Amino acid sequence: MERDIETEARERAGRRDDAVRGAVEQGLLGPDAAVVGLLDVTGIRRSAAALRAAFDAVAAPGTPVLHAFAVKATPLVPVLRLLHEAGIGAEVASPGELALARAAGLPTSRTVLDAPAKTPAELREALDLGIAVNADNPQELARLDALVRSAPAPTRSPLGLRVNPQIGGGTIGATSTATATSKFGVALRDEGAHEWVVQAFLDRPWLTRLHAHTGSQGIPLPLLARGVAEAYALAEEINARAGRRQVDTLDIGGGLSVDFASEVAAPTYERYARVLAEEVPGLFDGRYGLVTEFGRSLLARHGTVVARVEYAKSAGGRRIAVTHAGVQVATRTVYAPGAWPLRIAAYDAKGHPKPGPDVVQDVAGPACFSGDLLAEGRALPLLEQGDYAAALDTGAYYFAHHYAYNSLARPGIYGFRADGPGGVAFATVREPQTVAQVVAESGGAHTDALTTLGTPGSR
Repeated sequence: MERDIETEARERAGRRDDAVRGAVEQGLLGPDAAVVGLLDVTGIRRSAAALRAAFDAVAAPGTPVLHAFAVKATPLVPVLRLLHEAGIGAEVASPGELALARAAGLPTSRTVLDAPAKTPAELREALDLGIAVNADNPQELARLDALVRSAPAPTRSPLGLRVNPQIGGGTIGATSTATATSKFGVALRDEGAHEWVVQAFLDRPWLTRLHAHTGSQGIPLPLLARGVAEAYALAEEINARAGRRQVDTLDIGGGLSVDFASEVAAPTYERYARVLAEEVPGLFDGRYGLVTEFGRSLLARHGTVVARVEYAKSAGGRRIAVTHAGVQVATRTVYAPGAWPLRIAAYDAKGHPKPGPDVVQDVAGPACFSGDLLAEGRALPLLEQGDYAAALDTGAYYFAHHYAYNSLARPGIYGFRADGPGGVAFATVREPQTVAQVVAESGGAHTDALTTLGTPGSR
């Protein structure tokens, strides 16, 4: 059974408060380090354990289950290594993400390659390494045909096909992947597509996996379960027509939402696994291996972006806290606040939770446009110059996805855990980017590249 989620929430908030205070005391936060990312190592380990336990509780003994973390959620090598040690594999969608997984020591046998635009070279590398691959479309499957035929020996890579059950979207269109016109997978309800998929498997004995992913944030549990049910039914049909268990593994993706309005982590993995067991009972009877691809739900709760309040001002009667965290770390929140709201916690200059009555105020970022706001019209204890504003639940898709607006430097990221009564130990996950590195990434080594081209027509 999972630990009581209310207790878990209180403990997680307590660890976060200790970490913010510890970061200020140890100099990780301050005038010369005005924004940092903090990762709760204890929380990450507990999320990984909860995921594994939830599926173990409903699956038949001996069922092979690979929980492959969606690397895009938090593409940091130390995070991938921590998850690997906690029994979690990797789902990668680019050569860069594959390189990160390999740098973290992830075995290729616990790595899955998914992407809508894989090149021949990427496919060849995956097959050479024995990495599982899910083809996205008929043209990609044709590329796999050629690679399989030309290989000197049978491939070690489990090979599958991604399908789109076209069952509809959730509350956020951009993260709904099972809509009628989604760019992902083979659209099963298009004319002739269903039969094409079945025949594609019958023609290829080496095609043994079926992949379906209904979406990410904003997808309700019943819709997630329906997408899995559609994939399961298709696998059953393929195997019946093949007269054998050709499809031996179902990759059901991830997509469990995070409630960004609450400290309590719900829905839980335990609840999702039980819903699947109720709606698709054959999924867990041991006939199919399973792959999951959770990302946000594993990491979001365990990350916090903390930024110093550089100035406190007012405009039109509204208080404004100008901080060092904005669009560069919270791009989705700034550009689509309705879909990606964040809770903000107020801390004083010493890193303690700030008391006092709530005051309606804006929490602004450092970028040069008026919409660079972490929160607008938010009721919080009054943030003053030298205080800290913490954007909560930012462990996934936030501080590891830097957006270099105004050439703002990437913040440092530090993992933390308790170290004795009230103490906190930190480890560097990613060094803060220097101004010199910003210049280097912006062509600093090629200052004269354009001026030395000459004028049109010159030799």
